[in-house]
Amino acid sequence: MNVPKLNQATFSQISKGFDPIASRSHSLHSRCYQDPHFAEIERQHIFHNSWQFLCHEKQLASPGAYVATEIQGQSVFACRDKSGELQAFYNVCKHRGHELLKGRGQVNLIACPYHAWVYELNGKLASARRSELIEDFILEEICLDSIRVEVFCHLVFVNLNPNAISLSQQSEGLADEVLSYAPDLSELAHAHTLTYSIKANWKAVVDNFLECYHCPVAHRDFCTLVEMDTYKVKTHGIYSSHMAKAGRSENKAYGIDSAEVTDHAVWYLWPNTTLMRYPGRGNFMVWRFYPAGPEETYEVFDFFFETNSPNDAEREAIKFIDETLQPEDIALVESVQRGMRTPAFNQGRYLVDPENSGLSEHAVHHFHSLILDAYQRAVES
Repeated sequence: MNVPKLNQATFSQISKGFDPIASRSHSLHSRCYQDPHFAEIERQHIFHNSWQFLCHEKQLASPGAYVATEIQGQSVFACRDKSGELQAFYNVCKHRGHELLKGRGQVNLIACPYHAWVYELNGKLASARRSELIEDFILEEICLDSIRVEVFCHLVFVNLNPNAISLSQQSEGLADEVLSYAPDLSELAHAHTLTYSIKANWKAVVDNFLECYHCPVAHRDFCTLVEMDTYKVKTHGIYSSHMAKAGRSENKAYGIDSAEVTDHAVWYLWPNTTLMRYPGRGNFMVWRFYPAGPEETYEVFDFFFETNSPNDAEREAIKFIDETLQPEDIALVESVQRGMRTPAFNQGRYLVDPENSGLSEHAVHHFHSLILDAYQRAVES
């Protein structure tokens, strides 16, 4: 595989003005949000080397349960084998390269839909039609190529890098923090999914998610749900936490009568995943931002509730996100993307609050530092 590189002159240009101290730093250069070369660097140096969310562990609880997905052009799947072990593989037949599984479901064996080669759930080839007619074909030597898989906070993640440090080790105290806010996460069930196609670079979408400086201006209903004076943001190695009290009084977002959860608890996990717990009954959300091109993002938002069907209050909350909050944010980031195409903007400054409030942009600076670290690795590779 041809891994794209970055020359030192280009890296110096796009990182000029960036400082480890957010309050004196300039932001990531606008070229990184438009140039297809950076999109390819990110594909291989970031997405093919990071932990990517797949599903809740309950969706792979029984032997034969599987979930297939794509990680930036690489088709993969995870399944539970007959011994109860969680397995993950490249989703490609060893005969002619056809994809084996699509979506999610339940199987006893994995049969290729092209020529019906059959694999066990542990990846070993079980049969290959008419293979007895060819020479030196040893069934036992053929197996699907495995990839890293890990259950983290009852959520399944995969990583294409065979040497990747485990997510639990990379993220340090994140698991304890998440489970302290969502102790019922193991019992929650997938109940709903929202998807969006956004005409903006994925980093612009993440930038917007990581600060609430814009919230009093652009999300006025949201600011009646969340108590902004309690909003605090902390950055860590590969994640940041965004915490506030919420849903304790009447608001204009959605009904919170009898809410068991009265926190707005959000974690950004490098590079493109956010984990959330909103006011209401027991719930959890996983939001992902996938590059669909240099200036397009595919967004997926999974909801997990106490039951696999939302109740009336949860449907109201989903409607608020889908019909109010998301259109507000999408309009913002698409406008930013258009502005970055002009010669009038290359870099900006971070508005940093020394109190680390939700109005501060230090988490955006933290994200940009991780991006620049990845670009530096591309220079050195």
